[in-house]
Amino acid sequence: MAVFLAVAIAGGGLACWLIPPYYTATMAFLPPQQSASSASSMLAQLGGLSSIGGMAGGALGLKNSADLYVGLLQSQSVQNAMIERFGLMADYRAKRLSAARKALSEHTVIDGKEKDGIVRVSVTDKSAEKAAVLANGYAEQLQKLSGTLAVTEAAQRRLFLEQQLEAAKNNLASAEEALTQTEQATGVIQVEGQAKVLIESAASLRAQVAAKEVQVQSMRTYAAQDNPDLVLAEQELAGLREQLAKVSGDSGKGAVSKASEKGQLTNSGLQYTRRLREVKYQETLFEILARQYEAAKMDEAREGALIQIVDRPGTPDYKAGPKRLLIMLGFLLAGFVAAVAYIFVAQAWSVLSRVPEYRVRILSLKRALGMHVPEANDPFQQM
Repeated sequence: MAVFLAVAIAGGGLACWLIPPYYTATMAFLPPQQSASSASSMLAQLGGLSSIGGMAGGALGLKNSADLYVGLLQSQSVQNAMIERFGLMADYRAKRLSAARKALSEHTVIDGKEKDGIVRVSVTDKSAEKAAVLANGYAEQLQKLSGTLAVTEAAQRRLFLEQQLEAAKNNLASAEEALTQTEQATGVIQVEGQAKVLIESAASLRAQVAAKEVQVQSMRTYAAQDNPDLVLAEQELAGLREQLAKVSGDSGKGAVSKASEKGQLTNSGLQYTRRLREVKYQETLFEILARQYEAAKMDEAREGALIQIVDRPGTPDYKAGPKRLLIMLGFLLAGFVAAVAYIFVAQAWSVLSRVPEYRVRILSLKRALGMHVPEANDPFQQM
């Protein structure tokens, strides 16, 4: 047993000498807190125009920002940028980019599960300076990636409203073009009196109905059918639709249709009225989206920096490993187990060699292995 323990001590010492030391640097940052309070307070000032903002905040809002940023840090975009920037393929002796990403993942620990909401990125490297540089590099690459993505609630609302605003702008341009063509074809320049009031009322109501429909559709994605807020929103939508039907119903019983029947609108005037009503509707909807878009941009600017660095790592002043004491204990334990196993095997071999049947098999095995077997010990010679 002493021999085994001596070999284990020698092997443990050699391993401690051969394994190079490594260092760990940790960078900690606080992701932006996803909250709709600022957006809600601002959109509340818009009165009934806050419905689309509510849709963006409810449908697109983020539930756990820490998990989001952990996923971004583990993305191939960040890893590839780190590998290219710091020449990690040569450091990790990787021939393929996928192998370098795997090696980088093995040297990096990203933890966003703590209750304090802080995300910590720990990088291990043989060089203390390189470990600190890599940990800081993660923060820089994350900031660059976040600047190109709409990851915050306000940024998502702004992006959504920007797309809707562009579509509304194109629809308004198309409606104005159609109105111009109608003016040229009919010769009608403008509509006076009651018809003009009805057109403006119908356009305003249509815009309110469109905004309320978006709000109801958004609420249905996360609220139960009997949710009080959803029921109230559906009732408000039904009321707006009823008012719209009274002003300009598709069945011909609306106020605009009745005005036409009374002779207040000629055929040319009616055609012009429909085009004008579409223009007024698109103008109102465009105004709603523009006001909400500006509110979303202000919310996004108010959020400031996307991430706030809590701990920016410096050069580690102590080794993270190898754990030499644990290595020596491991080798000693392995040596002790090997010695005990050897004793048991030797004892069993000795016992089996005394049994004639097993002795013949043992001698046959020795011959098969090319081991020398004295003739005096050959049982076949003694028979």
